[in-house]
Amino acid sequence: MQLAVLMGFLLAASSPLLHRWFGHRTSLVLALFPAGLAAWLLLQAPEIIENGSLLLEWQWVPSLGISLTFLLDGLSLLFGLLITVMGACVLVYAGGYLKDHPDIARFHIALVAFMVSMLGLVLADGLFTLFIFWELTSITSYLLIGFNHADIEARKSARQGLFVTVAGGLALMAGLVLLGIASGSWSLAEILDQEADLREHTLYTPMLICLLLGAFTKSAQFPFHFWLPNAMAAPTPVSAYLHSATMVKAGIYLLARLHPELGGTAMWVGILSVVGATTMLIGAFLAIHHTNIKKLLAYSTIMALGTLTMLLGIGTEYAMTAFVTFLLAHSLYKGALFMVAGILDHETGTKDVTQMGGLRALMPVTAIIALVAALSLAGVPPLFGFIGKELMLESVLGADRFRMLLVLFAFVASILTIAVAFIIALRPFYGKRHHTPLEPHEAPLSMLVGPALLAVGSLLLGLMPALLGANALLTSAATSVSGETMEVTLSLWYGINVALIMSIISLGVGFLLFKRWDNVRAKLSLLAPIRRHGPEAGYESMMNGIVQFSEWQTRLLQNGYMRNYILVMLITLIALIGNSILLRHSPIFAFDLDVRFHEVVVAGTMAMGALFATTTRSRLGAVVSVGVMGFSIALIFILFSAPDLAITQLLVETLTVILLVLVLFRLPRFSNLSTSLERIRDGVVAAMMGILICLLIMTAWSIQQFEPISTYMIENSAPLAYGRNIVNVILVDYRALDTLGEMFVLALAAIGVIAMLKLRHGENSNGKSGESSKVTTKEPYDG
Repeated sequence: MQLAVLMGFLLAASSPLLHRWFGHRTSLVLALFPAGLAAWLLLQAPEIIENGSLLLEWQWVPSLGISLTFLLDGLSLLFGLLITVMGACVLVYAGGYLKDHPDIARFHIALVAFMVSMLGLVLADGLFTLFIFWELTSITSYLLIGFNHADIEARKSARQGLFVTVAGGLALMAGLVLLGIASGSWSLAEILDQEADLREHTLYTPMLICLLLGAFTKSAQFPFHFWLPNAMAAPTPVSAYLHSATMVKAGIYLLARLHPELGGTAMWVGILSVVGATTMLIGAFLAIHHTNIKKLLAYSTIMALGTLTMLLGIGTEYAMTAFVTFLLAHSLYKGALFMVAGILDHETGTKDVTQMGGLRALMPVTAIIALVAALSLAGVPPLFGFIGKELMLESVLGADRFRMLLVLFAFVASILTIAVAFIIALRPFYGKRHHTPLEPHEAPLSMLVGPALLAVGSLLLGLMPALLGANALLTSAATSVSGETMEVTLSLWYGINVALIMSIISLGVGFLLFKRWDNVRAKLSLLAPIRRHGPEAGYESMMNGIVQFSEWQTRLLQNGYMRNYILVMLITLIALIGNSILLRHSPIFAFDLDVRFHEVVVAGTMAMGALFATTTRSRLGAVVSVGVMGFSIALIFILFSAPDLAITQLLVETLTVILLVLVLFRLPRFSNLSTSLERIRDGVVAAMMGILICLLIMTAWSIQQFEPISTYMIENSAPLAYGRNIVNVILVDYRALDTLGEMFVLALAAIGVIAMLKLRHGENSNGKSGESSKVTTKEPYDG
């Protein structure tokens, strides 16, 4: 499985080559990959159902103890099947939807890479592996949402989704690190099997907050829900895949995976129940406002994600059964509905459901698929969505905390969702025929196969819940989520109970709301000013604030003056290092200075040269004084038995002095570009920096925490490297690759200089190659 997942990235990279070979059939060829993975997962299902889990370990770097390990249990098996089956359907669908699109190869690269990233996320056993795949889903979804990069809204939506999910990813990283520290393991399998109760650990609260932030941003929970509807700027195949069965459920998967170890506390139940119920209600309420069919589905997705979060917060055995059932049901009908939305847009040229009508005669197959999937969304028997909805209502009625609030929110959200379902199922296909930008007709077979299969799945699983071993699969998944052995037995009829009565009432009220949708939508438009000041407005204000702050600090710090840059860096070093060495740690000078007279003379000469170079107004005098400093350093090397360094220093210093003299008379004349106060400030900063460096050197000389490496070099230079010149041995043996890298850098710099010189020589005054023009010297700019 590890090899298959990693090979998926190679398959994604080879998509352009496959397009050359197979043309418009490439989507069908690529669909074989997730189909094969789904078949492999189904072959493992009997063992998972029987034994509970399968740990697949692949030694990656054995010497460092690093392995790529996948954990396959009921939960990851359910998610893996959703990812692969939906992925195959979406790839086939995309072949028709994006047929003849010039960038379809780029689309396939991003989609297959996302699919593999999501599959790696739900299978990952290591915490760091999980985080890597988590971030890969954010990056690849960014590419998919911004696929139509010429559209400014698509680029903006892609950035928004990336910023929100990556910000949550940083919190997730902190939470995973805390989880690893608290549990003493970086393996999910070991964390879930250990006897220690992490709920009692002192790190539980900050760990849970960080993990919830990561999950909530990824799964569009309130107040981070706003990025998901905006992501509808992506092509419909992306919406059908990312926002029904994969990316937005990544956070839900994480919460479900960690529920056995972290769930059940008052903090867990309170946050997940309230946030989930709030998200559920807000998603359903906002869906009613929109006429864009993809926005309708996007907000109903937010409703479903909130429902799943709420069920994890409730945490009862009934809620776990409802969780896995609702998860599967939502993926089936929402994937089908998104594809239907894409068909309507593709064939009519509009996404506005108010501009559609009477399409049933022209698109009969699409109308039937939409009706079946939308009724499953509404929770109408005998569809699978009805079973999931009934279990959800029963879970809410049996909640231990916040029962009345959760029941109220669930009931109102059900009514609103039913109205949305009827809008999608009936408004485009029934009633008066409306004129559309394109003349509608039935979609090609490639665009109908995927949604038809998903709609049939919703119908068959509703009529026969035990079909294809669904009970066994959901039992295994629910057991993984709850951490205790469970038995899931689904039924279309649970008798007359409160949940059924609530369903019947919500169906009636929802249908009435659908009939009066135009009037309701007009009245709800009065709330537009309030909606404009919601979480998305806060996000926009934050981003604008970041831009304004960046502009301010750029004007302040990056003002084009090199001396200001150096001044800021030096002051920062003095503040940070000075605080540490002087206030937090008293400097220690535990050595005796053994300085001879000639050494004092050499050091004094260097000091006098530096002082003269900074005070003289003679260019030649400044160059000479700098040369005196360089030659004095070479003399110090000679005095301390480093003749090779001394020779190098002499050569470099001689060349530097010569070069400075050659360009001396092409430099502008000295000008007073700073005030006396600024020069005093610069002098003080320079003196403080010199004192700080002196203190650091003296402290480093006084403290001996480790055995000096020089002893090793002296003892092993000749025996191991066959050289008595220790410096040369270090450069060409111990640091061979570093020295080689430096040589490459110098060679590249030389090539760049030569290229610029030849380019300058080959251009005339008009910037065109040809005869070299006479170079005229102008008066230098004083700044």
